[in-house]
Amino acid sequence: MLRITSGFIALMLFASDVDAKEMAAAPFDLVAHPIGWIALGLFVLAYAAVVLEDRIHIAKSKPVMLAAALMWGLLAWWTAVPGSEVSVVREAFEEMFLEYSEVFFFLVVAMTYVTAMGERGIFDALRTELVKRQFSYRQLFWITGTMAFFLSPVLDNLTTALVMSAVILAVCSGNPRFVTLSFVNLVVAANAGGAWSAFGDITTLMVWQAHKVEFLEFFAIFVPSLVNWLVPALVMSFTIPAGRPHPAANDLRIKPGGIGICVSFGLTILMTVVGRQWLGMPAVYGMLTGLALLNFVASRIDWQQRRYALANKQEGEHGYSIFKIIANAEWDTLLFFYGVFACVGALAAIGYLEIASRWLYGGFGFTAGNTALGVLSAVVDNIPIMFAVLKMNPAMDHSQWLLITLTAGVGGSLLSIGSAAGVALMGASRGLYTFTAHLRWTLVIALGYVASILVHLWLTS
Repeated sequence: MLRITSGFIALMLFASDVDAKEMAAAPFDLVAHPIGWIALGLFVLAYAAVVLEDRIHIAKSKPVMLAAALMWGLLAWWTAVPGSEVSVVREAFEEMFLEYSEVFFFLVVAMTYVTAMGERGIFDALRTELVKRQFSYRQLFWITGTMAFFLSPVLDNLTTALVMSAVILAVCSGNPRFVTLSFVNLVVAANAGGAWSAFGDITTLMVWQAHKVEFLEFFAIFVPSLVNWLVPALVMSFTIPAGRPHPAANDLRIKPGGIGICVSFGLTILMTVVGRQWLGMPAVYGMLTGLALLNFVASRIDWQQRRYALANKQEGEHGYSIFKIIANAEWDTLLFFYGVFACVGALAAIGYLEIASRWLYGGFGFTAGNTALGVLSAVVDNIPIMFAVLKMNPAMDHSQWLLITLTAGVGGSLLSIGSAAGVALMGASRGLYTFTAHLRWTLVIALGYVASILVHLWLTS
């Protein structure tokens, strides 16, 4: 990771010497100025702190938020001289912040729904149904992979991977080899499934909100995404151990109101799509409307719980509030996204992203550039990569925007640290799924990565 970051800063410094005179398109021409170098250094240091989060025990949102504040502060200070337009910095910041705000509220609602469904036992009930049936190891491998591929477009790759991993650990924890194979399969399937839906990943949401790809157009990469998962899954399936796990007793059921939350979530997705595609409203409009529906469902659950507690003379707090669920959202992740948006927005304002676009796409072409960015997303988070591409705004045709959506979504499967799903499963696997265990299958996963790109190019030729 640090070598990648060092290479990135070297590229930026080299490009600043070559193209500094051609930076008319960026709001500020500071790529060859000490202000620009300091800003770039702050970004690299902040990202290094994110990489070392587990070692230095500092939440990943803190360094990027601090770096963002310093970078924009430097820009505001530099332009605050007689005869200059300070409002240019403010306008650039407000434009970036508006983009982040739409993503922020979209994610808050999505996270709230997922958390509420988990609290009502939706995912536990799903696990119970799978545990009850005495599937073989091979059947479980394909069932969990298939469910991950089709759940991820609606939920997200992280939640999907955690739900399916709980099923595998509940049924097959006595077979370490199968658990390892299944977890690798889950990471690939969840990331591939999230690539062909606007709701499947943060990067697809960003592409959708930027009007680069419309909602129904994401389905054009369904087949390439399916190929990305099936190629490594077919190879791994030949190494699955024979037999079937011992059945486990489990009788967890959905709590009252759980079905209502699922129905309101489906309506929220429908309203979001209709509002975006036919009414011309941003996606966050439909999601916030869906949050109102969820509040009505939560009010009914609250009334039922209080009535039951009163009838049974139970003491204590028995109410149900959706705002308590919102309070338990992943705020570190949400604030980390702000830091990423702000840092990348500052680099774009300085002019670094424009020269990076010229160097990458002008030197290698769109197909090679988008393929390389997908590989890079295995070591650098795909969110800053996609946001940087959107800020670069290269003159790509529609098929190339679909390609970068695909590669940024599935490229993280190459390494266990390349996606949130992989990192989470390393923590949940009790030492059975590790970086090295995933690395053994990287070449096979890479075959699926290349095959998905070739299929996409063939379909759009």
